[in-house]
Amino acid sequence: MMEEKMASTDLVAPPTGASVRTSSGIVDTSSIMGWGVDADPRNDPTYSYRDRSADDHSGEWKRPEQQPVQVEVLQSVEHKQLPAVFGTSSPPRYVSGMMRRAAFRWSESNWAHWMLLMGADRVNMVEGLVEDLARGKIPNIPKEIGLPAEWRHNKAGLARKIGVAALIGGGVFALLKLRSPSNKDKSDG
Repeated sequence: MMEEKMASTDLVAPPTGASVRTSSGIVDTSSIMGWGVDADPRNDPTYSYRDRSADDHSGEWKRPEQQPVQVEVLQSVEHKQLPAVFGTSSPPRYVSGMMRRAAFRWSESNWAHWMLLMGADRVNMVEGLVEDLARGKIPNIPKEIGLPAEWRHNKAGLARKIGVAALIGGGVFALLKLRSPSNKDKSDG
């Protein structure tokens, strides 16, 4: 049945013993295991996926029913209407929400749009920590940033991160210590 749909011009004999020019010279393809295995369309397992004769290509598409808007949904200036469905799990609020609202005043092609959204994500993380503390829940920050998983699955990477953090912390400490007023008094005397 598959052969009936294919035209004779679709059939291409697999290249056997052909030579191919590469940057390193001419390569005899007959010496390469599996070369040309996919050249015969009768032996192509993906042909049924590529056969689009039964599909409707009219371009007609029925828009899904609009999801009811029950929370604030920020909309890009590039689009005239809301998408049919959207996420509602974390509507914009607090300072991060103000930052997101400001970001959506710019086009998505403007770097300020994306920088404000990334900044709002970081601010939202701090807001979440403050909310946890206000509810009397002490956050388990090492677990939330994935330290146990990193220790279990990527000990070398974790050691490298700790080493870099220690070097940076030590450098900052040394700079602050050198600039402290007590050190200036000792060097003056």
